[in-house]
Amino acid sequence: MGKKKSLTGTERFAYGIGAVGKDMVYMLSASYISIYFLDVMGISAAAIAVLLLVARVFDAFNDPIMGVLVAKTKTRWGKFRPWLLIGTITNAIILYLMFSIPPTLDGPGLVAYASVTYILWGLTYTMMDIPYWSMVPAFTESGRERESLSAFARSCAGVGSALISIVTVMSVAALGKRFGGATDNEINRIGYSKFALIIAIIFVVFICITCFVIKEKSTVDMKSASIGDMFKALVQNDQAMTVVLAIVMINTALYITQQLVYFFLKYDFSPATYQADFTLFNTVGGGCQILAMMFLFPILRKMMDTIKIFYTCFGMAIVGYILIIVISFTGTSKVNWLLIPAALIMAAVGVLNVIITVFLANTVDYGELKNHRRDESVIFSMQTFVVKLASGIAGFLSSMVLFIFSINPDKNAEVVEAISSTSSMGLRFSMTLIPIVVLLIGFVVFKKKYLLSDERMDEITAELSRRKEN
Repeated sequence: MGKKKSLTGTERFAYGIGAVGKDMVYMLSASYISIYFLDVMGISAAAIAVLLLVARVFDAFNDPIMGVLVAKTKTRWGKFRPWLLIGTITNAIILYLMFSIPPTLDGPGLVAYASVTYILWGLTYTMMDIPYWSMVPAFTESGRERESLSAFARSCAGVGSALISIVTVMSVAALGKRFGGATDNEINRIGYSKFALIIAIIFVVFICITCFVIKEKSTVDMKSASIGDMFKALVQNDQAMTVVLAIVMINTALYITQQLVYFFLKYDFSPATYQADFTLFNTVGGGCQILAMMFLFPILRKMMDTIKIFYTCFGMAIVGYILIIVISFTGTSKVNWLLIPAALIMAAVGVLNVIITVFLANTVDYGELKNHRRDESVIFSMQTFVVKLASGIAGFLSSMVLFIFSINPDKNAEVVEAISSTSSMGLRFSMTLIPIVVLLIGFVVFKKKYLLSDERMDEITAELSRRKEN
């Protein structure tokens, strides 16, 4: 078998543009569906918490099965691209329906519609997300090329996420007014529907570019496995499970912050200007996330290994959360002060997500060395599940915080007065201390368990090469 050619610039662009569209869709669901369900459609916080929990339990069964289906697929177009294209089209349709709840629905019918569309959205997202990330080892060399593409794709995904964070609130308001919304509630309801449609179309176009340009240059030998075999392989790959836990911790902390900061600004910090403040907070945070992935990560990579970068970014995020606590108790209502912790937290998360993807790709090589088989689809299906699990955990916790501290949904989406001091204290500490605790747990477990340093990966790559030659 001849040596693979290096990736072309066109291939890198095509793969990256798919990540932009994919994470635009994911961030819209992960960060704004709770706001849409709760603050626009008036579904109770308790019902949303239960829905998010049930959806993640469903994913626990759906995602691994999808990984096995991808592993067993053989078509003239490859193993991954058919699933990627089908999953994208169906997910785009469900995304639009999920953000287009008929205004006539009420009570059980409203909850049922939200539940069905949200669960179907998770199922179809899995259908395209697993093959997308599983393609990396299938058309790249291990080592620097894979690390480079993984980092680039994660950076592109971060761009997609950041764009949604920056433009959603103001775009929803503008679209709602443009298409006939009269009251604040109608403006938000119509705006979310139109915005979801636009993002869905962009998503399909971007993934089509990926599917048409990227070719699976080699067929990765993945043995067909039963569900039992798959779980056994995951349990045997201790490094994959360690990285998976880190993914859960990082994303849970991020999503808790992103979901609660909206309610913090609207009901506590600056009710009169919350829309503009929320947009500015996300613009600065999203911009720093993009810049960190594009520039900070390469700079840090020249100065230290990936594990040290990982620890550094954990520290940056925790400092950011501490600053939010301090600022919230100064009595100020000027959002400018919150931009400093927003920059620290989002820059740290941006770099962490790049590194996590590199770590996860490394565990594929580690698993091949240890278990004598490559389990790309199994491991990357777990990534898909745990990222959604993190959003589910964050959504559940965020909804319970709103329920416990009596921060009720504003059915008319009108600007309200600041909440009681007890609710304010609860919201401030919940949106900061919970993410800090979650990050510290992830940090401690990772530090004790993760072994795949740059030096160790060089050894594994060399050993796998010798094994293939023999």
